Amino acid sequence: MNEGRNLPSELGAIRIADEVVSIIAGLAATEVDGVASMSGGIAGGIAEALGRKNFSKGVKVEVGEEETSVDLFLIVRYGSRIPDVAWEVQENVKKAIENMTGLKVIKVNVHVQGVNFPQQAKEKEEETVR
Repeated sequence: MNEGRNLPSELGAIRIADEVVSIIAGLAATEVDGVASMSGGIAGGIAEALGRKNFSKGVKVEVGEEETSVDLFLIVRYGSRIPDVAWEVQENVKKAIENMTGLKVIKVNVHVQGVNFPQQAKEKEEETVR
């Protein structure tokens, strides 16, 4: 894994880890209306099974010295207009990363992995209550 970005400072170096950029991207993506959840692989599922929230689930970043590219894997809510949701996710993620880290975001690729239907959400809530 890349160790992150070094920012020059008069007092010393400032390092931003790739994981930090991933977390910012994941949180910014889930803020968008129409995003049901992020689609994580096996590692994301294991972390959730152990009761830990994985904020970088469904996010892959490549961080360079001054720029970054992001791949997001997400599940959209049924009834949402996918192109609009994807565009808003791209804008929100780009703005959040650039504002918080100073990195220039060159790409935000959105991969829609599935659709969450209202019945699935209701069943998941019932399982949580039990």
